[in-house]
Amino acid sequence: MKDRIYSLIEKSIQQADETELKVLEQMLKGYLEKVEGKGTYIGRLLQLNRITGENECEVHMPITDLTNNSLHIVHGGVTATALDSAMGSAAYTATPEGYATVTSNLNIHYIAPGKGDQLTVKARVIHKGSKTIVVEGEALREDGKKVAHATGTFFLIKRK
Repeated sequence: MKDRIYSLIEKSIQQADETELKVLEQMLKGYLEKVEGKGTYIGRLLQLNRITGENECEVHMPITDLTNNSLHIVHGGVTATALDSAMGSAAYTATPEGYATVTSNLNIHYIAPGKGDQLTVKARVIHKGSKTIVVEGEALREDGKKVAHATGTFFLIKRK
């Protein structure tokens, strides 16, 4: 297994241009941060940096070639992932002790292309029930333009 990985990394480095090397560096750095216990694979791969407060969360994500689609704007699925992460974290701050939350519904309206150097996602709890938490979120470019607006429902699940 290790030999295959060494071979893949060596081949990747040999064939890569400067842009591709930056993507490879971001991927490897994210992997190492996850292994060091600094978050999840997807969170560290996308370099999602979160700030949580009561019933809210803000996530900052650098826009890189890894996050972009072929049009050189943030891929819609990456925007959705950042929104779900921020909204899930906001829901978690409102979750009673002994419970966890999982996304049961996520509705996203894409408004403008994600471009620039950073995407900021802001999420806040708008309803806390006995079985679900409803959250709204928005993804913003650095110039303040809204990239996407979302609402989501999160089920409360008793931890075992």
